[in-house]
Amino acid sequence: MSVVSLGRALVHRNYRLFLLGQGISLIGTWMQQVALAWLLYRLTGSPALLGMISFASQIPSLILSPLAGVAADRWNRHRALFVTQGLSMIQSVLVVVVVYSGGDLVWKLVGLGFMLGLINAFDMPLRQSFLTEMVPDRQHLPNAIALNSSIVNGARLIGPSLAGLVITAWGESVCFLLNAVSYVAVLAALWGMRDLPVRVTTQHGSAIEGLKEGMAYAFRFAPLRVLLMLLAVMSFMAMSTSVLIPVFAKDLLRGDAHTQGFLMGSSGIGALAAALYLASRKSVLGLGRAILFAAFFYGVSLIAFSYSIQLIYSLPIMMVSGFCMMLLMASTNTLIQTITEEDKRGRVMSLYAMAFTGVAPLGSLFGGTLAAQIGAPATVRLCGAICIAASFSYGVQLPRLRSLVRPIYEAAGILPKPVSTTASIETGLPTGVHQH
Repeated sequence: MSVVSLGRALVHRNYRLFLLGQGISLIGTWMQQVALAWLLYRLTGSPALLGMISFASQIPSLILSPLAGVAADRWNRHRALFVTQGLSMIQSVLVVVVVYSGGDLVWKLVGLGFMLGLINAFDMPLRQSFLTEMVPDRQHLPNAIALNSSIVNGARLIGPSLAGLVITAWGESVCFLLNAVSYVAVLAALWGMRDLPVRVTTQHGSAIEGLKEGMAYAFRFAPLRVLLMLLAVMSFMAMSTSVLIPVFAKDLLRGDAHTQGFLMGSSGIGALAAALYLASRKSVLGLGRAILFAAFFYGVSLIAFSYSIQLIYSLPIMMVSGFCMMLLMASTNTLIQTITEEDKRGRVMSLYAMAFTGVAPLGSLFGGTLAAQIGAPATVRLCGAICIAASFSYGVQLPRLRSLVRPIYEAAGILPKPVSTTASIETGLPTGVHQH
């Protein structure tokens, strides 16, 4: 693969600014996430409380994302992102103030986590749907999504490792301070964007009518519906296990904050490799099978991780886990983005946000509560088995999805128009081409 093929979307100046600003900001976000989990577990020793803080920070996405998607289709996305990112910076400053002030931190941090969840419920659909405005050439859109995933996972690799060093040297509060400062980068990037395309926003009808229209649009088309449902199941299981990483690091692997950082960093390496693989691809063809592969082996990796009691084995398993989850998430994002009509993009991506992060709080609560009853290893083992079952369910539906997708590919020119009836499931379709 060449550098040119990996970075095709970088020809767009606004997108380059976005990647740079988001990359810096996400390093801070990952540092805060690791430091917060470590601080809470150090203070309380409670897996259930780890689930509670994740639940509080993500439950607003489950409730508000659909309405946020309607807003994303009606608002100016560029200006709205200024607001959400600015509010996120304020929230991170409040975390610093609360931690430095001391006292009973737990419920204050749960409340601030809920505040961030409210902001992110609107921010994620806005950011996802804003990609097509920064990258107006649709041929570059899959590459842009993959590069964005590379930046997210580069930050996921750097952030936890850096957090482990900072926590050991200066404590968790410095991680929170660095996260607050990192928002300057993404705000500066948004400020520097120029010549964004003029988008005609949809203003007709009430928000409820718009919400119903978007949900009907997504769930009547089987490939969209199946992808969203699979992503929701996988995200639920992923969060059920990731919330227990501090437990594995401290109690099973007999480590400290460095160990937690190494585990998350190892997962980040695998995820980064998956994102780079996707960025090197020149077509959406084949992504349907990639999702099946990722779902199955993610479940296998969870079961393997649950049995490991030595870091030397846990690290490569986490790499495989990170690779599979990123392959599944980014491939699903690419296919859904490619399918969706522009005037419904915000609403469909809000359903993606609900499936990816909206169910995560339920997974956090489930994982933390179940681990308190049956232990962390048994909980992760169960989640792995469910992921494998979900992959089989998805695989069984592939023939029916092939029959729906083949005519659309032919009409779009993605596939030739032979008489042959065999085709791949690949559900990435050009904008505006649908069959229901």
